Amino acid sequence: MSTNKKAYIAGGCFWGMEALFRVKPGIIDTEVGYIGGENDNPTYRNHPGHAEGIEITYNPEVTNFKEILDYFFRIHNPTTLNRQGNDMGTSYRSAIFYQNETELKTAQEIIEIVNNTRKWDGKVATTLEKYTHFWAAETEHQDYLQRNPNGYTCHFERFSESFI
Repeated sequence: MSTNKKAYIAGGCFWGMEALFRVKPGIIDTEVGYIGGENDNPTYRNHPGHAEGIEITYNPEVTNFKEILDYFFRIHNPTTLNRQGNDMGTSYRSAIFYQNETELKTAQEIIEIVNNTRKWDGKVATTLEKYTHFWAAETEHQDYLQRNPNGYTCHFERFSESFI
């Protein structure tokens, strides 16, 4: 029996990322929140330096960190600095919050692969940041696109085929 694992990423507005990841095989749970910033207990109105991120709980017997990152790089534009769609600012940066050296090395490897494919017009601007703490967002932000199917999102699958 496997023990579920967690991954922490940010790639623009957290609603769209959550909606796409929640249905992937091996994903047990998703939660949107704030990560990588300056204050404790951030809120939507007060999250200086935090990215809108997602906590992904996954079954490592079905999927793995490398596959999660591969999909991450296919559903948002990792070459735009601090921006996704109409959303601009550090809250919307592309970031991987690694928990250990293995995740850091995997992230570096995937970024190199993505850059080498030249599928994106520019180089990956995704930051690699050490995981410290994930703060869950307010209830109204959880499962937002499930409750509001016509709600705003700038996330979609840009490439159907895997980078890896």
